Amino acid sequence: MDDQNKNLILATALSFLVILVWFLLFPPPEQTPPAEQTVATETEGVTATAPSTATPGDATQQGMIEAEAQPEAPRVAIDTPRLSGSISLRGGRIDSLSLKDYEVSLEPGADTVELLSPVGTQSAYYALYGWAPGAGLSPEDVPGPNTEWQVAEGETLTSDNPVTLVWTNDQGLTFRRILTVDEDFMFSVTQSVENNSSAAASLAPYGILARHGSGEDADLPGLKNFFILHEGVVGMTDGTLAEIDYADMREFEIDPTERAQAEVFQVQENGWIGFTDHYWMTTLIPEPGSAFRAAAKYDDRRKIYQTETVLPTVTVEAGQSAEVTTRLFAGAKEWETIRDYQRGGVQKFIDSIDWGWFFFLTKPIFWLLHELNQLIGNMGWAIIGLTLIIKAILFPLAFKSYVSMAKMKELQPQMEALKEKAGDDRQKMQQGMMELYKKEKVNPAAGCLPILLQIPIFFSLYKVIFVTLELRHAPWFGPFQDLSAPDPTSIFNLFGLLPWAAPEPESLMALIFIGILPLLLGISMWLQQKLNPAPTDPTQQMIFAWMPWVFMFMLGGFASGLVVYWIANNTITFTQQYIIMRSQGYTPDVFGNIKSGFKKTPKDKGK
Repeated sequence: MDDQNKNLILATALSFLVILVWFLLFPPPEQTPPAEQTVATETEGVTATAPSTATPGDATQQGMIEAEAQPEAPRVAIDTPRLSGSISLRGGRIDSLSLKDYEVSLEPGADTVELLSPVGTQSAYYALYGWAPGAGLSPEDVPGPNTEWQVAEGETLTSDNPVTLVWTNDQGLTFRRILTVDEDFMFSVTQSVENNSSAAASLAPYGILARHGSGEDADLPGLKNFFILHEGVVGMTDGTLAEIDYADMREFEIDPTERAQAEVFQVQENGWIGFTDHYWMTTLIPEPGSAFRAAAKYDDRRKIYQTETVLPTVTVEAGQSAEVTTRLFAGAKEWETIRDYQRGGVQKFIDSIDWGWFFFLTKPIFWLLHELNQLIGNMGWAIIGLTLIIKAILFPLAFKSYVSMAKMKELQPQMEALKEKAGDDRQKMQQGMMELYKKEKVNPAAGCLPILLQIPIFFSLYKVIFVTLELRHAPWFGPFQDLSAPDPTSIFNLFGLLPWAAPEPESLMALIFIGILPLLLGISMWLQQKLNPAPTDPTQQMIFAWMPWVFMFMLGGFASGLVVYWIANNTITFTQQYIIMRSQGYTPDVFGNIKSGFKKTPKDKGK
């Protein structure tokens, strides 16, 4: 086997091995419908320790908080261009929220995505705010999750109309909570306390996000539980990104200061913390420049996941008042929207999107894909445009590679002569070939580099297509109405021509009876091989003959957007290689190579 074939086989084997391992370790996730919301028959609640201060060394008594499922309290409606839901006056909880722009599936009449749901429903998920009591105050003296608030101003929370809640305790402290929301997904929560008593009061404002479950990820509706996707706690603490899976939260050790399974982060200036799913997120965001303590907790007894932010204790003298404003993001992880919030002061908010290890590639790739989609207006054609740009960037390397391959073809007669002259002396043959390469200025390894560079680009694009919201339900044309999902067509019904349905996406039949896109992928790989004659070695012939079709079935269950990229990449590579090799005096005999592939290998006459 000459060096050219060795290098080509090595590069192909490496590519095949990497993608095979990726496919086995990270199979495409099953598409499961969201769990239906049902009313729980038992009382559930969250126990949260709300420390009285975010200042280290303060030994003020902590308060225990429970949000209970009690008889339904009055509600204040939420109605914005993009959100609908309501706020319960019990605790002032933001616990019912749906995203108007997003539906759970592409089926006609599908329900909108429900992000938050109240205690008493399956897997309750909500935000609540309150004050932790300091010296001289008890938990009953401050508003908590079960406080009955009154509406002081506003009937419906809209983008233009805030809502003010009020509650007064028996000690002469009046608490107010003003809630506003913008036209997207950002709430502002202003908490104030007015001290009408005769003594000073010390207390600390906090915010909590709580998510109920039975202790397993599968019991949290909407979770994909997919290896390459982060779902769970996401936070930024003074420039450091924190990501904690739900499973890891269940392994928290008891924090003595929290009296709970917890991980605590001390934030000095800027930060945020919350929960992230595949496409949706809730995040507590204190004002930039303010110190606070953030915590992620797990209550094993009630099976509740929780994140919280606690601001420093304030002391309100008699006749004085205090006020603090924090923000709550509750919505879709839209790149443009999150980027605008980052520009508005939320530090590194764009990192709440799971860019993965190859973030230095996934971020620019997504930016370019997004801009192309804005320009073209179709994500499928934007992916093809992205492929063209990537191939143009890599063209100098590809040019050198294909020129080298063309020269190697021209050198075949001289290489064969060297082999005959060297006989069984492999060292002499290698020395002769190296001298020939040096004389003709040919690099036999040049053909491997473009193939190897495609691997991280492939993985990065896979991450972009799978993770980013902009690819969810993104249509192309015809049957391809969701480029983040596998190809919906199938050979089984002749791609929709026969009057029966295609196999279920998760079934073995769907893997066998692939769609039109994986089939085109296999054909494009096969044609790319035919630019060169088949290797003379039978083992190499067999590997090359099977490889396109193995890849076809391997990638058949991947997101159709990724398969579109791979088809476009193969087509452009074929065109580039053909034109460049012809410009170097070597014309690939594509049709001749195809015909020879169908001929039977003659048997050895000596047998």
